[in-house]
Amino acid sequence: MEKQGKPRPGDWREKRRLRAWELKSKGWKQKDIAEALGVSQGAVSQWVSRAEVGGVEALYTQPRKKREARLSADQLARMPELLERGAEHFGFRGDVWTRKRVGAVIKREFGVSYTPVHVGRILKGMRWSSQKPIERASQRNEAAIEQWRVETWPSLQKKPSRKGAP
Repeated sequence: MEKQGKPRPGDWREKRRLRAWELKSKGWKQKDIAEALGVSQGAVSQWVSRAEVGGVEALYTQPRKKREARLSADQLARMPELLERGAEHFGFRGDVWTRKRVGAVIKREFGVSYTPVHVGRILKGMRWSSQKPIERASQRNEAAIEQWRVETWPSLQKKPSRKGAP
């Protein structure tokens, strides 16, 4: 009989299930099959039951069902328009988009929650990149930092030693 789902090349789990069924068909005991394949007796029992009810095809790897997208195509098409308004338009301090902020806008506008990782995937699909804000102290003195970098830092750096020097 033909396979229901197309196995991935080298799907060792599927091969293990099929081997368990083959050994069971040859009269092996579940305990011996489990020991030979390095699995629990319960796993062998489940595989044998599946094969008895649904035939050998039940042991093949089944294709994964894709989840339906939670944002519609129209909503995704609106995303660039929303992001072009800027982060400050949505009440964020600083006009920088982060994954967390984009996720908050998606939740507010469409009522759909996504993890920051998935928001990154959505942005990548739109050919947008999230931005990470540079956190610097507001009282930072750029002139003093530059002066320290030019005058003090060189004197702190390790000097090359002369060969043979004590």
